[in-house]
Amino acid sequence: MTKKTILIFDDDLALLDFAQFLFEEQYYSVEVCSSTQNVIQKVEEIRPDIIFMDNWIPTIGGIQATRLLKSHLQFKTIPVIYMTTNKDIENLARQALADDYISKPFSIEQLESLTSKHLGICH
Repeated sequence: MTKKTILIFDDDLALLDFAQFLFEEQYYSVEVCSSTQNVIQKVEEIRPDIIFMDNWIPTIGGIQATRLLKSHLQFKTIPVIYMTTNKDIENLARQALADDYISKPFSIEQLESLTSKHLGICH
């Protein structure tokens, strides 16, 4: 069975380190990006099974980056999980056309549950 690939866009380096460690422990392949510069090219190179997108991320921001991906014929079916500390996360995720969202700070269980749900993995 091939490893599922997770791509995380976030400028919080501590969060990226934590998420990468957590997911790699669970035998996922993990790629991280601290900006949304060249978001389409990055997704094209990495071919992730799921994407986590931060709202406040340098270059074009999470809403615009997610909308770009969702308007791209090749990538629109990749689940994008929106992440932010903003209280209006549900509305922001809707604006971005994200498939789901998770509020920061989140628990390991929330992160694992959301990932399994969107990758169709039963635990």
